[in-house]
Amino acid sequence: MSEVESRNFIEQIIDKDLAEGVYDTVHTRFPPEPNGYLHIGHAKSILLNYGLAQEYGGKFNMRFDDTNPTKEKEEFVESIKEDIAWLGADWEDRLFFASNYFDDMYEAAVKLIKKGKAYVSDLSAEEIREYRGTLTEAGKEDPYAKRSIEESLRLFEDMKEGRFEDGEKVLRARIDMASPNINMRDPVIYRVAHMHHHNTGDKWCIYPMYDFAHPIEDAIEGITHSICTLEFEDHRPLYDWVVRELEYPHPPKQIEFAKLYLTNVVTGKRYIKKLVEEGIVDGWDDPRLVSIAALRRRGFTPESIKKFVELCGVSKANSSVDYAMLEYCIREDLKLKCPRMMAVLNPVKLIIDNYPEDQVELLSAPNNLENEALGSRQIPFGKELYIEREDFMEEPPKKYFRLFPGNEVRLMNAYFVKCTGCVKDENGKVTEVHCTYDAASRGGNSPDGRKVKGTIHWVPVKEAIKAEVRLYENIIDEEKGVYNEDGSLNLNPNSLTVLKECYLEPSFADAKAYDRFQFVRNGFFCVDANAFGVSAGSPDDNLVFNRIVSLKSSFVLPKKED
Repeated sequence: MSEVESRNFIEQIIDKDLAEGVYDTVHTRFPPEPNGYLHIGHAKSILLNYGLAQEYGGKFNMRFDDTNPTKEKEEFVESIKEDIAWLGADWEDRLFFASNYFDDMYEAAVKLIKKGKAYVSDLSAEEIREYRGTLTEAGKEDPYAKRSIEESLRLFEDMKEGRFEDGEKVLRARIDMASPNINMRDPVIYRVAHMHHHNTGDKWCIYPMYDFAHPIEDAIEGITHSICTLEFEDHRPLYDWVVRELEYPHPPKQIEFAKLYLTNVVTGKRYIKKLVEEGIVDGWDDPRLVSIAALRRRGFTPESIKKFVELCGVSKANSSVDYAMLEYCIREDLKLKCPRMMAVLNPVKLIIDNYPEDQVELLSAPNNLENEALGSRQIPFGKELYIEREDFMEEPPKKYFRLFPGNEVRLMNAYFVKCTGCVKDENGKVTEVHCTYDAASRGGNSPDGRKVKGTIHWVPVKEAIKAEVRLYENIIDEEKGVYNEDGSLNLNPNSLTVLKECYLEPSFADAKAYDRFQFVRNGFFCVDANAFGVSAGSPDDNLVFNRIVSLKSSFVLPKKED
């Protein structure tokens, strides 16, 4: 397959523009509205725009499209900046706000009025909808479209000076009420809104509409290729009309690509906001969500997100991707990076009856069998250990190769032990498992060559570090789908399991927020940043771990066609 054929359609458009001299450089941007946290779908747009700038040796801008103060917050501005920086998209010194251009946009609107291309209307929002027509019927002319240029200029200035109430007047572009594209039927480009703005304060009481503001922002910043998602395709004629009528010398080109959809996840801001406000999730960064902040807190890496976006590709056709592919990407990224250490999540005590009472020995264990560069560590071993409760059964089924009376197993990196029995409490619950060890089998191998079929992990009781472990499942009940018939979410009641009595080997003592590990046999885990050090110094200040992903999945990466 040739290089030209393998390039996505956006790269092919850019190649053609550069070859024909339409542009002599590539300048992209990512323009989120700061009205919520970014999610995995935004990551595709961020990495696409930044990646194109990098590929062509161009520039990448970070710009907040903050033209709607009713929903925007400084909290969202800061979270978005953190997300984009974490993904590795470097805007250098090019951080902009649409609100920085409000003066330019006002002057642009005045220019359109003077050209006879815009007018002030008194119609209400409902009347404008009525006059607009339908997909099959042309719209009707606004009765205020006949206003003189002078009157519209005067009224527009009065709008700016706060002489009208919200909704009392709007500024409309004069285009074509009979256009087959409804977006071109004299769209509203300015409205009155007496709202405090997070960036400009109370300077303005009129605000531009997105479809008017966005092309102006792109043109002012020198953007060459305005890459956006597919729902803006029908808005492109209006985008082009704005830059043409305002006579920008180097108009940007809008190109649309398909959004990234994940199956059985919640990305809608309205739904997430409700989950947060009702306390169903622990904020916008709850690890069960797919906001970028949530994925970071859960333990995903920027590299895994980049790999995922790369596998999804760039196309013009909408499609959905299985969440399992995102999990595949994080497994592939972490399997050689993370130390593989022992943690017991559902503990029961294992007592080695013939091991010396006060003896403690240090056993060597590799940190990652697939990556020798991670080295090894020393783990203390003693008479009393914690093992997983599921690793012992009094009456095991066939092909159960772990501990049961009379059976011998290998303690990982340690010794062979043979189970002799157990102790139960008054309710019949096993509280202790007893065994004997073979002192000659240190390192997990018997000198007489006998084999054992089971290997289990363990943690020394005296040196163990207590931890809380959080196991996450999809917040959506996958069997029922995302939404109920009434539009509410189909929530999974078992999306979070909190294990308070977990024990880790002492090598975890230096773990920090966001540190990632593979818990032997249990999955990949990350130190929860929100819970780290919240009660430093108190006896209950345990490490808190989030399970990033289990160790195995049935997901298989599709083979590429020849």
